[in-house]
Amino acid sequence: MSPTTLPFNIGKYEILEFLGGGMSHVYRARDTAIGRQVAIKILTPEACQDAEAKARFLQEARMAGNIEHDNIIRIFDYGEEQGRPFIVMEFLVGEDLRHAIRDNHAGDISNRLRIALDIARALEYIHSRKIVHRDIKPDNVHIDASGKVRLMDFGIAKAEDLHLTRTGFAVGTPYYMSPEQVRGEPATQAMDIYAFGILLYELLTGQKPVEGDTLERIFFAILNEPLKPEPMVQAGVPAGIVNVVLRSTAKKPEDRPRTFTEVIATIANATRKDIPAAPPAPRRRPIGLIAAVAAVVLVAAATSVYFATRESPKPVVTPPARTELSPVIETETGQMELVSAGPFLSGQDRHTETLPAFYIDRTEVPNSDYQRFCTAKGRPLPRGFPAGHPDYPVVNVTFVEAQEFARWAGKRLPSMLEWEKAARGSDGRSYPWGNAADPSRADVAGSGPMPVSSFVAFQSPFHTLNMTGNVWEFVDDLRTPSDQAVRSFAAVIKPPPTATEPWYVIRGGSYKRPLSDGVVYEWTAIPARFSAPDIGFRCARDAK
Repeated sequence: MSPTTLPFNIGKYEILEFLGGGMSHVYRARDTAIGRQVAIKILTPEACQDAEAKARFLQEARMAGNIEHDNIIRIFDYGEEQGRPFIVMEFLVGEDLRHAIRDNHAGDISNRLRIALDIARALEYIHSRKIVHRDIKPDNVHIDASGKVRLMDFGIAKAEDLHLTRTGFAVGTPYYMSPEQVRGEPATQAMDIYAFGILLYELLTGQKPVEGDTLERIFFAILNEPLKPEPMVQAGVPAGIVNVVLRSTAKKPEDRPRTFTEVIATIANATRKDIPAAPPAPRRRPIGLIAAVAAVVLVAAATSVYFATRESPKPVVTPPARTELSPVIETETGQMELVSAGPFLSGQDRHTETLPAFYIDRTEVPNSDYQRFCTAKGRPLPRGFPAGHPDYPVVNVTFVEAQEFARWAGKRLPSMLEWEKAARGSDGRSYPWGNAADPSRADVAGSGPMPVSSFVAFQSPFHTLNMTGNVWEFVDDLRTPSDQAVRSFAAVIKPPPTATEPWYVIRGGSYKRPLSDGVVYEWTAIPARFSAPDIGFRCARDAK
């Protein structure tokens, strides 16, 4: 069974052409029983002498053979021939995502996000089967001539109950490895979420966010250097998507989205808000069969080649000319304050996060603006609407209703991190006005909301008002609730909520609560269909 002794047969499969490989060889073959063209991956005799390599290959065969998903390469058969295990898989015609990015075949941002969503759906599926892929990279994503996306290569995937990695050996391609993967920690789904974030950055910008000439330099960057959002901003990536990338590539696993279900919802939501519908960009046809199956060759090579190519991709977008941003803009629904681009201190531990510039409403949305929205859209006013208080924050609205208002106003809801930066500034202060715990500077522990323009003297560093107290504010952050949260809301709303329905974050506390030490970084999740007399919102907009 070598590339020089073609043709030969393995059972019913006629081996026609050697495509390449490393520890395993990949061939184009024909299933003589049904006439179908397939690809066959066969472990080399040398690799068969390594008990762990053979066990890993057999693991891939069994694992991938039980996976069925539209966005995952299909495995038709597997077995052994003369003591050498083999896998029979779908023969793919097209190109891998690495080449699509390099040759600018991935289309516009809308089409690139469609590709990303298909990858995320594939990963959501394998995670539901308790499998961690551990080698997410553009080389392992295939795109056919019609634009269909398939995830490939489960050669180092790890099932929850299987332990095949040598102690201290980090498995995966270095550029896409998470900090905990670099440290050799046990495989978790958070590793795949991190790698997906790196891939998404590269897909949207055409460049790797992690670079280095040595393995040590790459690992240092992964462990210590946050991603720079500027290339994404320059490429015209919407702020909501930038935030998905930054959250997914957080150094700490607990700071990343918990599941791909959350990632999918966030990307889909940001796509609906920020990117106009457009037909997919035309795709070029593959130029030849041998080139077309290059992706299959890369599947085999991934098992033995540790390093990803260092080839510098071609830029995919010409950066727009830089313009000076106005510190304040006037909109039909009130003033918006500029929150400048750059790092800020986030969370209780004041770790560094980085965001592109954006605008945010100076105040919570008042009743007067929400009433204009209801009139324009022919919608009923919220229950208990106080007609005599036009300058009070609108309340008793759901997340979906807040989102619809934002779209009507040409805005969006802020992300989790955007809200926090606008509330506490760049220096990680404990309250919008500073570090002094002074409840007289906010509407807390009171009897009701106050006008949205209250407490002007105690605004945040970005000149926003009432980001502590008054009313809770929705942010566009989908969360999986705790069991306790589901039980608590079951006594409040009917029908009782479930953990699988959408839950979104509210921040900032309200007039019903005392001043909390963690008011600028703490949050709670509520069902998207829930509303209350102390929950309102403010809007944001990308800085352009």
